[in-house]
Order: sequence, then C-alpha cells, then structure tokens
Amino acid sequence: MKGSFIKAFFEAMFFTPSWYHYIVMVLLFPLSLLYGIVMLLRRLLTHQKHFAIPIISVGNIMVGGTGKTPFTIALASRYEGVTIISRGYGRQSKGLIEVSQKGQILSTVQESGDEAMLLAKSLPLASVIVSEDRILAIELAMREGAKLIVLDDGFSRVGIKKFEILLEPRCMANTLPFPAGAFREFAFTKKVADIVAQEDRDFHRKVAFTNLSSKMLLVTAISQPQRLDKYLPKGIVGKIYLDDHAYFDEAILSSQMKRFNARTLLVTQKDAIKMQNFTLPLSLMKLELAIEEHIFSSIDRYIEEDYFNVR
Repeated sequence: MKGSFIKAFFEAMFFTPSWYHYIVMVLLFPLSLLYGIVMLLRRLLTHQKHFAIPIISVGNIMVGGTGKTPFTIALASRYEGVTIISRGYGRQSKGLIEVSQKGQILSTVQESGDEAMLLAKSLPLASVIVSEDRILAIELAMREGAKLIVLDDGFSRVGIKKFEILLEPRCMANTLPFPAGAFREFAFTKKVADIVAQEDRDFHRKVAFTNLSSKMLLVTAISQPQRLDKYLPKGIVGKIYLDDHAYFDEAILSSQMKRFNARTLLVTQKDAIKMQNFTLPLSLMKLELAIEEHIFSSIDRYIEEDYFNVR
C-alpha cells in the first residue's frame, strides 16, 4: 500500500503536479540539476558510431508513453527491408534475441517483451530484434540484409549516428530532469533532434474498438493508464491498473471479472499480446496514429540522401 502511494505521488508530480508537489520538486532540484549535467556531458563527450545504413530513432525525452510504438508501426509499414531494434522492456530474458524475421515470429512474448512482440505481429514484412546492446543488433541486422533500421526508444542511445525523431505530448507541466521530473535530460536537449513531433500538431491518436460488451473491466499494464480515460467507451464497470509491462494472471483476472460482474476485459493491444493464450473474453482497444505528411517527407529525404552519400 505504501509503495503504491509513493508511486502514485511521483507519477502525479511528473505529469500532473499540484501545488504540494512543488515542495518536493524544490527539494529534489539539486539532484535533478546534477543528473541533467551528467546526462548532458554524456551526450557531448560520447563519440558517435556511423553505419552505412539509414538509421531512424523514434524516442522521447521523458519517461512514460508518448506513442512510440504506434508511431514506429506507422513508420516501418511504409518501407521495405526494415529491421526494428528495441531494448525489449519488460522481457524475462537478456542479451540479443531475434523476435521476428520478415514477419516470422521466432520468440515468445516473455523473451521479447510486450512492445517488441506487438511490433513483430503488427509488421508482417519487417524484422524485430531486442538487445541491450543496440550496436550489436545493428550489425546483425546489416548482415541479414536490412535496408533500414528503426531504433525504438533510441534518443538516449547517444553513441549511434542516426536521424532523431522525438515525440512529445501536447502539454508538459513538469519539464525537470529526474528525480524532480519525468525528463531523462534537460528539456533543451530536444533541440538536437531532427524532428520534434508534438501530439495534436504533428500526429493525432485514433482509437478503435472491437468486441465491445455492455459490461467491461478495464485491465491494463501501461504507463500513465489514466490517459486512456478520454477514449473509453460506455460500459466500463471497473478499472485495474498494473505496473508498466507487468504480466497478467488469468486466474486473478477471472476472479476480478466475477467481482465486477464483467462480461469482457477491455485491454489495449499491448496488453492483449500477453493474454493470447487466455480463455477469457476480450474487448480490444486499438490505438493508431495519424501522422502529418510533412513528417514522412522529412524522413524520405533523409533516407534518400543517406543512400546517396553511402553510394
């Protein structure tokens, strides 16, 4: 209970701070300043490795969900010979693992992590690799004939020369670095990005539902689950939030469905990936992004120029 309260307090401080959060933010500011300086020096002093292949990074400067996975899906679906490289957050494995190769699934969701498996299943013509060592994964992808690399959550991979796409929400109330805020670096670092894509300006969320029922129990393990509230349909009888990337217990969910008298579980695509062997009835919330054409035009120019320079 205590841990849940602390987590909720800091999550609110990061994303929707109230007046009392600012007291803690002031106390933590010296640590945030030190952290930001360390991360800035890391970015300035690290030598970037160049690869003879176009590399696009889709990332953010703050913790939490900003739409990286649906953005990556929309981006990768436009090109041939794409390999997506991710760290594989939430996976129960270590090292380099090939999740899929040109659409053929080669691992389990426990080995890959939920986001990487969602990418693999959503992109039947692409390949997906998870690895803590992104350079090792890039070298493997090149040996296997990749024509384009997409780094999922790659903004902090400062040792790789790449085209930087930084996603940010429409409003950011707290722009301090960790631990006083949710930012991984100083806010001005976003100026190094080639594209800063802002929600509701450069991309827009589209939500579709399948198999809706009159009584649904919302169950999700994503960051900032409250952001789903504005999209929820009628018929929600309860909400269960788990930690981001957490795995689900079918017996517990079945018990909770009985408790709330729910007919189905309402889950995101990311959650459903981890329930693919469950027998419980699911209602699915599918998130897609409508991305402005000028974003794709900038990416196309980068790819064409990179190929030209390499040749």
